[in-house]
Amino acid sequence: MDRSTTMGGNSPLGGNTNPSYPAANPKLEGATQTAHQTVDSVANKATAQLDRLSGTAHKAVNSAADVANTAADWASTLPEQAKEVQSKLTEVQTKFTESACASIRARPLSTVAGALVVGYLIGRLARI
Repeated sequence: MDRSTTMGGNSPLGGNTNPSYPAANPKLEGATQTAHQTVDSVANKATAQLDRLSGTAHKAVNSAADVANTAADWASTLPEQAKEVQSKLTEVQTKFTESACASIRARPLSTVAGALVVGYLIGRLARI
């Protein structure tokens, strides 16, 4: 057997990767076609799955964005609500203070006597 290789195309295939003569092995050709079909089928299925997952990911991102926007809207109302609560609390404190002052002015001796009794009771409870 002569295993010499030359550059000028004197090899058995002559440097031609697509010979014009029929395939030497039809089984090999069939296996090649089956392999190509299998690869194409897997690629198509993978593309479909990727598209489905991409759509699911987009839906999840949109849903998360909607939730974040809702939370941001709710959080933006908190300062206003806090101001309203603070103003109502201030109003209640003012009314309570005015009521206490009016009661003390109306009965100063009763208020002092009541304060002394409450102080005495707290002192007795503290000793126990």
